Amino acid sequence: MDDARFKVKVEQVSRAVKVPKELISELEGASKSMVGRMRREAVDCPVLGYRVSFIQCFLCSNFLRRFRSIVYCKGEPLGG
Repeated sequence: MDDARFKVKVEQVSRAVKVPKELISELEGASKSMVGRMRREAVDCPVLGYRVSFIQCFLCSNFLRRFRSIVYCKGEPLGG
């Protein structure tokens, strides 16, 4: 059974997307090179309606998995 409502392609961007430091601190187990690579990736969020950094997408409660540069998203409304 697939809970994903949306399948969104991860895109490479030329400049790193700004990400709040609070979100980066939640990735404390990841290496700096991995975080840097994730900052240069973005997705067009179907819930928020605009492009966000993959880090923000990854830490979202709607994130299910990423497979072959496709993010599987629950698509539920975000609270608050």
